[in-house]
Amino acid sequence: MASSARLGTFDDLLSERAEPPEVAAIARALRQVILEGLADAVEVVRLGDGAAAYGLGPKKMSESHVYVMPTRGDVNLGFWHGASLPDPGGLLEGTGKRMRHVKVRPVEEARSEALRQRVADALAERREALGRPA
Repeated sequence: MASSARLGTFDDLLSERAEPPEVAAIARALRQVILEGLADAVEVVRLGDGAAAYGLGPKKMSESHVYVMPTRGDVNLGFWHGASLPDPGGLLEGTGKRMRHVKVRPVEEARSEALRQRVADALAERREALGRPA
């Protein structure tokens, strides 16, 4: 089985990937923001991918709207279908066909209204795409 199939908990992810300790604080803050917007979110932590995906179901590319990926010094908040999202503040980075991300640092940025709005927009996009109204 491929290493990306390795599943775990959010704490497992942080213990493997969150260095320095500030990275864990950012990741936890982002997780809290995501779960506040979707209390019954499906969380799938793929340790092989180094990320936790959140959404309406377990499929990362179709049912998830965002992912949290700790890296060295920051945390990527990824948007599976970010290219189709509004981005009035120009926060979203990337040039891929679908995906976009934001490198979040410091922890205060994780709780910003701009990021909260991008997460809400991503959830609304997935609900519409999957025909699952709020």
